[in-house]
Amino acid sequence: MQIDNFKIFADLVETKSFSKAARLNGVTQSAVSQQARSMEKHFGTLLIDRSQKQFQLTREGERVYQSSKEILHDYEKLMSELMEMRKVISGTIRISTIYSIGLHELPPYVKSFLSEFPSVNVRIEYRRSNLVYEDILHNSVDFGLVAFPQKHRQIEILPFRNDKLVAICHPQHPLASESSLSPIALADHKFISFDPDIPTRKAVDQIFKDQKLEIEPVMEFDNIETVKRAVEIDAGIAIVPFATVIQELKQGTLATVPMEGSGFERPLGILMRKGRVLTPAMKKMLEVLEKDSIVEAELAVESN
Repeated sequence: MQIDNFKIFADLVETKSFSKAARLNGVTQSAVSQQARSMEKHFGTLLIDRSQKQFQLTREGERVYQSSKEILHDYEKLMSELMEMRKVISGTIRISTIYSIGLHELPPYVKSFLSEFPSVNVRIEYRRSNLVYEDILHNSVDFGLVAFPQKHRQIEILPFRNDKLVAICHPQHPLASESSLSPIALADHKFISFDPDIPTRKAVDQIFKDQKLEIEPVMEFDNIETVKRAVEIDAGIAIVPFATVIQELKQGTLATVPMEGSGFERPLGILMRKGRVLTPAMKKMLEVLEKDSIVEAELAVESN
């Protein structure tokens, strides 16, 4: 038996999908199925209960899965310790992130990291928030970055930074000249928002609910870039993270107005699978992500 055998089997159990396990390991679905049968032959017992409609392990399969996780953990720990002994900072770091963070807040951190560790390859996947959690749970990435992080028993959450939520509008909009806005001031204007399942939308909806306001969006979009484009053509106003509109402010295509009251902050979090062994490169990346001064300096330069 090889390490890859245990990894494929563990991925199959955790995803409960032959196709997903195949994608995670860069093999065909048929190869995953053959691998499962090969393990059953090796151990001389059925590991998967094929009489069930849904994926389910036998008692023996559950025991092999638990041992597979232990073997993989010990192997990853050994590899990490050897790299630290040789002072090697290399390899690939995989990050799954929502669009707004990946496009507007992560770049200065990656730039700083790669300037110090150019031999490390950083791969970034842009995903919807719920899929970032799925990527972490399936071990298909090393870190996840989301807004309004939600607790999960298998996921560790580290604080990243806090965004300010601001109102944005066309520069010629009547609200553009205001020094600040109360939530009730939005009720008289067309409002553009994110899709209902987006965490930032849920947070803004809760603020409106607390203020006993009923503001129905005239448009809903699943990403920050489309929201901004709609506001730029004066289709309405929106509430977005300040960090995502720095370029538009410089170009004069959007105006921002601070919001009055509490709640207009968007906490960002770093997600990791609990118990995950960190390579030296991953540890260094976490150190960089914890440096607030990096993005603050970048935003200060961009906003001037």
